[in-house]
Amino acid sequence: MKIKNIYVCQECGFRTSKWLGRCPNCSSWDTFVLERVDQNKTETISASKENLAVLKLSNVSTKEERFLSGIEELDSVLGGGFVKGELILLGGEPGIGKSTLLLQVANILSRKIKVLYVSGEEGSNQLKLRAQRLGIEGNFDVVCETNFDLIKNIILGIKPEFVIIDSIQTMYVPENQSAPGSVTQVRDVTMQLLKISKTYNITAVIVGHVTKDGLIAGPRVLEHMVDCVLYFEGERFNTYRVIRAYKNRFGPTNQLGIFEMTDSGLVEVKNPSSIFLESSYNVEGVAIYSAIEGTRSILLEIQALTTPTSFGTPRRTVTGIDYNRCVMLCAVLEKKMGFALNVQDIYVNVAGGFKVSEPAADLAIVCAIASSYKGVPIGDTVLIGEVGLTGEIRGVSYIEKRLNEAKKLGFKRAIIPKRNLEVIQSDSVIEVFGMSNIEEVLNFIF
Repeated sequence: MKIKNIYVCQECGFRTSKWLGRCPNCSSWDTFVLERVDQNKTETISASKENLAVLKLSNVSTKEERFLSGIEELDSVLGGGFVKGELILLGGEPGIGKSTLLLQVANILSRKIKVLYVSGEEGSNQLKLRAQRLGIEGNFDVVCETNFDLIKNIILGIKPEFVIIDSIQTMYVPENQSAPGSVTQVRDVTMQLLKISKTYNITAVIVGHVTKDGLIAGPRVLEHMVDCVLYFEGERFNTYRVIRAYKNRFGPTNQLGIFEMTDSGLVEVKNPSSIFLESSYNVEGVAIYSAIEGTRSILLEIQALTTPTSFGTPRRTVTGIDYNRCVMLCAVLEKKMGFALNVQDIYVNVAGGFKVSEPAADLAIVCAIASSYKGVPIGDTVLIGEVGLTGEIRGVSYIEKRLNEAKKLGFKRAIIPKRNLEVIQSDSVIEVFGMSNIEEVLNFIF
């Protein structure tokens, strides 16, 4: 047997015959790990005539067999529940609640279908203690093993309809000489699981760790192989958790589900807007904004604080929004409204730890800064619109959905772009004002 030593980048899978400090493919530092490859081993690909067939695209069936997880927030993120034969990757930081969520899902699904929970990180007694703490019956099969050859035989033997692998970084194939969690091991285990899932119509969920940058550890090819990529986010010491779909072949992307971590496990948040609106609206520097996340609307509280600077260069500190966007909006206020922000430290925050990326929040940010600068509260008015460099307010999408969410929480007044005023129905309960520039908005409010 002839063994060859190669070095593989743990970020992108690039191979080289010698160790390098920096990967020439992905520019990552100190990511090469030694792996041993059997050169005498050759892979043969064969296909029989009976298994290989050419199909007309028009004759292909598009029917999807779905089943619900029993958790509405998760079902909405998945696009209507799990699809049979689907492979899902769930990523998140340690301690965020990935295993807790999957234990709850396994417990609900075990009442209807056969479920197998494969744990490579915890023993059976640890799983039992966690289940007792969460009040879970645990009428599903559990296997605590990291050798994927043994796990594969168990899956093929009992033929479950739903499989959970926790986590993919702990699994290994004995044929490979590399350590568990390496690029080769993660890729090979996922490929074998993908074949089993598609061949036997088994829905599988694999748990993936994340790096310090917030990305799923291991090769990026892992995210390309699976059908759906879910990220579980939130502050570890905060009670609220957010689950997002960044890739979904069977449903919408960027959909959002919100949970609250309690002593009895994760609980769905039916009205997420209420958790992000906690302070009084009659306070200077506070503006209410209606955001769109996936297919749902959420009301958020934008907070701003301006104070005279004690440095030569004023400070700009933001949390939850893009820094460069905030600096640009401050420049628009200085140019168009004559605000002396060049001698003011400015702090902008999205309450509740939420992150806003869409430009429709520009008007709320501008008004929150102006409110703090003038010392005058805005009141219970919802602000929606994108602000351009000339101070104009540009139109946004899903205006009806944004206003309906504001009406649901009791708001009576909203300021929106004048362009969007044409599509608003006349029988709307909320009072809507269409504005064309920020000067008109600030004169109206203050």
